[in-house]
Amino acid sequence: MENQTKLTEFILLGLSSDPHLQSMLFLIFLIIYVLILVGNIMIMMVIRIDSQLHAPMYFFLFHLSFIDICYASVTVPKMLQNFLAERKTISINGCFVQNFFFLLLGGAEVFILTAMAYDRYAAICQPLNYVGTMNKQVCYQLLGGSWAAGFLYALSNTLSLLSLHFCSFNLINHFSCEPPPLLLLACSGTLISKAVLVTFVVIFGTISFLLTLVSYIHIIYTILRIQSMEGRRKAFSTCSSHLMVVILYYGTGFFRYMKLTSEALSYIDRIIAIQYSILTPMLNPIIYSLKNKKVKIALWKVFGKTKSFC
Repeated sequence: MENQTKLTEFILLGLSSDPHLQSMLFLIFLIIYVLILVGNIMIMMVIRIDSQLHAPMYFFLFHLSFIDICYASVTVPKMLQNFLAERKTISINGCFVQNFFFLLLGGAEVFILTAMAYDRYAAICQPLNYVGTMNKQVCYQLLGGSWAAGFLYALSNTLSLLSLHFCSFNLINHFSCEPPPLLLLACSGTLISKAVLVTFVVIFGTISFLLTLVSYIHIIYTILRIQSMEGRRKAFSTCSSHLMVVILYYGTGFFRYMKLTSEALSYIDRIIAIQYSILTPMLNPIIYSLKNKKVKIALWKVFGKTKSFC
């Protein structure tokens, strides 16, 4: 152990080693990052301004947009910097800080989406009790629980990574410091760290997924019992945007974190990571604004339009 060189930095290999692609990738991800900021800030702004959107559903959407801004900001600015840098490095302390906030915000987002599923269940399946069920205290408890779960997830995994030893090999075959690529670099036993990561992914992922699944089973059953086609359409339209976001986020994130050691698909892993960490925060405001009539009307009003959408 004495002969091991103590690392002070990692090298992020990013998306491509081709120098001719760096400027193009910089431009693409700069545009994506601007869209993330503008789209989510617009959603937050209209929810804050328009009194029609002062309801539990939009309370959670406001905080989802805030998380998405922070989530993308953990990785994209450093990625943009590395596209233009000769040495694509990140300090070892910076790497662990990035890892912590990435897991914190990702875990919080999972449970915010679960809270939104419960909100849609209460609105569609128990409409007469909705105001009492989703009162302000319950909303803040669900929000606080989401952040607490994210913090526990991030702290446990970051502490387990800090216990590892990293030797001379410091090339991270990724664009950010996530647990899977970091585990591949460790020169000490990674069994405990892998066990911690898989355990929390399975426990938190299963809990949030099952709660969301049960909510949507009840929602679909209730919608199918509605007699009129128009009534079914209106009921489904209130939760279809949330369902699309859940499928995008869960599908890619859960797949990536349950596959820890494969290097054969490392490029595909990076594409999948782009989906859940960068593209999903960009798509969330687009999906919610296109699929939600109230949000579209509020956005129209903010930009000085008085004509409502049909």
